Amino acid sequence: MPTFRNPVLPGCYPDPSICRAGEDFYLVTSSFAYFPGIPLFHSRDLVSWRQLTHVLDRPSPLSLEGLDVSDGIWAPTIRHHDGTFYVVSTLARNRQGSVTFVVTADDPAGPWSDPVPLEAEGIDPSLFFDDDGRCWFTACRDARQPTGGGPGELWMRELDLDRLKLVGPTHVLWHGAVRGAWVEAPHLYKRDGVYYLIAAEGGTESNHSVTAARSSAITGPYVTDPRSPLLTHRHRGSAEPVQNVGHVDLVDTPDGETWAVALGVRPIEGTHTLGREVFLVPVAWGAHGPVFAPEAGGVRLSERLPSIATAGLGDGASAGSGDGASAGLGDCAAVVAGRVRFDAPVLGLEWNSLRGPVDDRVRPSADGGGLGLVLAAESLASTGVPTFLGRRQQHVRFDARTHISFSAAHPAEEAGLAVFQNQDHHATLALTVDDGGRSQVVLTVRQAGTSTRLASLPLATGDVVLAVEGDEARYAFRLREPDTGQWISLGDVERSCLSTERAGGFVGVYLGLYATSNGRSASGRAYAHWFDYQPHAEQTSVPRTTG
Repeated sequence: MPTFRNPVLPGCYPDPSICRAGEDFYLVTSSFAYFPGIPLFHSRDLVSWRQLTHVLDRPSPLSLEGLDVSDGIWAPTIRHHDGTFYVVSTLARNRQGSVTFVVTADDPAGPWSDPVPLEAEGIDPSLFFDDDGRCWFTACRDARQPTGGGPGELWMRELDLDRLKLVGPTHVLWHGAVRGAWVEAPHLYKRDGVYYLIAAEGGTESNHSVTAARSSAITGPYVTDPRSPLLTHRHRGSAEPVQNVGHVDLVDTPDGETWAVALGVRPIEGTHTLGREVFLVPVAWGAHGPVFAPEAGGVRLSERLPSIATAGLGDGASAGSGDGASAGLGDCAAVVAGRVRFDAPVLGLEWNSLRGPVDDRVRPSADGGGLGLVLAAESLASTGVPTFLGRRQQHVRFDARTHISFSAAHPAEEAGLAVFQNQDHHATLALTVDDGGRSQVVLTVRQAGTSTRLASLPLATGDVVLAVEGDEARYAFRLREPDTGQWISLGDVERSCLSTERAGGFVGVYLGLYATSNGRSASGRAYAHWFDYQPHAEQTSVPRTTG
């Protein structure tokens, strides 16, 4: 049986939502405090995904400045109805919903409309279009009345599609299946006249799970599916390669199969740095509703291909790898590996800044000298908009390098390579000067809000190649002087120091470039001539898949 490799979107792509329009599938994920927001992907086979755009690709009243990296844009849902695409999502502040909004587009590649705020409490909004054309909005919030269930509740109102406004009464649908657990991530589906409410409970860590309720009427009452949880790995033990499974969304294929996208993590000795990734899970329908992963009972790293993806596969043909390391069907186009020379006027979709655009400070130079990075007073430790450009770490084992030129005018000025988890947890390898104005490279790690210099080395020039190599144990930092070609090790940072378990929050590691004057007024500029990201084979990889 032809198979593919999970995850289908490796790296920090949490809270996936999916829809189908004809033979095309579209997927969105959370983006938190990164800009542009809400990456949107396209696929024809559910396995190979290519990014089309970002839904939030320009400044708007949804300001991200001042936010922790794990606040910002949470848990979008994408739906298609009558020729229009809809995305609903929430701007979170201090881990609570602040503004819920909807955006629309005729073409998923854009342009998307400006966000339209909705009078909605809570987080994790979703849309359901019933057979009569009416649109129903669901979300989760704190329970209004004490119940015998959990502290949260799923609620519903109708969405007027002409005015993009919530109308009519509020219907409280369900308080979850697990007593004392918070219920979230609601999505509604209808099959054979029955409404199925699928949700997540247990938090997005090791107790994460998929639960369900059903009703014969859209507004309820909903009765808990006694099989809940329908999907979880919380009972499987620490050796299970995929953990924290939950937050699913379902989609039907043109040939009648049902599949779910779910988030999960791949921990190493109890910690993960890649973030929550997108896994593809088969779904069957039984007398009581959906059955997730009917063959295995859980999310597998190697899973059978959807039938729509097997068309054209001959005997003995190979399905590709979801890690982007091999060509063929299932090769993950969302993994952008290789060298970027910054010689195009527009950066690739894999690049993000923090909390807002940096086009005025980060742009390819007119003379082809590389990517110019103007120093900003904001540092990576701030909650402002620093001069930073990063991409997701998508493999445990990787090598990232950049050729950078920079002449600092003051010891507070620095520019270089960043391994970034959040403003309080990151590591940098940077060019700067000492108190005497002599060039040097400095390795610094920031943990729990405290920065520590691990190593420094004097340099004869401010033109070097900086590198970081990651594996299951550490991030190893090196530099190479172009004149000699000699590699020099600066030191290591323990991988788990930048894990979600140590740093907190909901995001994975980014790798990128930065330039700061650390609060001082400055006009200096660094140049990154190229940036190279190369994945390496991992010890935890599963065998290559074959037909």
